[in-house]
Amino acid sequence: MKTSTSTPFKQTLLKQREALMQQLEQLRGGSNRVDAASEILSQQGDPHAQVFSERELELILDDRETAEIRAIDAALERIEAGTFGQCVDCGVLIPEQRLRVAPEAARCVGCQEKFEQSAGPV
Repeated sequence: MKTSTSTPFKQTLLKQREALMQQLEQLRGGSNRVDAASEILSQQGDPHAQVFSERELELILDDRETAEIRAIDAALERIEAGTFGQCVDCGVLIPEQRLRVAPEAARCVGCQEKFEQSAGPV
């Protein structure tokens, strides 16, 4: 995809990245994942099951947002490399409509389905 065509996608990706970074900062309370988890575990008076559930939820959210940031960063790298909009597996052009919905998409729909099937159940 041409640089002029990918510019709006780059702006969208940068905004998404900034929003995710802010969410992570709020989730972590300005600390890293280990510190945030330790703080939750050290709370007095909370039933153990509740503490572990809260900790697990925070770690899952953190992992998901971190993975989203990695996908966004990879898309930004593809923009810089001039390969944005091409499927990383088969090389076909990803429809612009798909990129408008998910600008971080690295694969065409067919390759994404194959990728998800090969990953197995989550």
